[in-house]
Amino acid sequence: MGRRTKVAMTGPEPDGAVLAELKALRDRIPRLTGTLVASNDGLLIAHDLPDHLEPTGMAAMTATQLALSYRLVTTAHGGSFQEVVVNGSGGHVVIYAAGWTALTVLAAPEVNIGRLHLESRPAARAIAARLSALTTTDARNGQPLETE
Repeated sequence: MGRRTKVAMTGPEPDGAVLAELKALRDRIPRLTGTLVASNDGLLIAHDLPDHLEPTGMAAMTATQLALSYRLVTTAHGGSFQEVVVNGSGGHVVIYAAGWTALTVLAAPEVNIGRLHLESRPAARAIAARLSALTTTDARNGQPLETE
């Protein structure tokens, strides 16, 4: 079998404010191992992941978990999806709804989940607001997009 290699993906540069939010989140929570933002259809928007994790694959898995969790919540209780926590022996993966995107946070097993939620929920809201503002303005000049 051949060796797998990472292929650089080309596309628009991630928004600086979103990257800053991800880095600030990692600074506020000791033992946070990575973060990423993905669209609900699996496209990578921004990430602050360690080198051994493939960001586009993580974005695709985030979208899959988001869709499954959304379906589970609406089937069981109705209402909207907010977050899902996956605990493993190697750590936690938490996915937060963030508008039309999702914030995924990876943390070591000893991280306090309550603290993680306390810091990550506002970050998810800030990211959703920033990306929502970008979709309603022209990224080239910051002017509102014209609608017909």
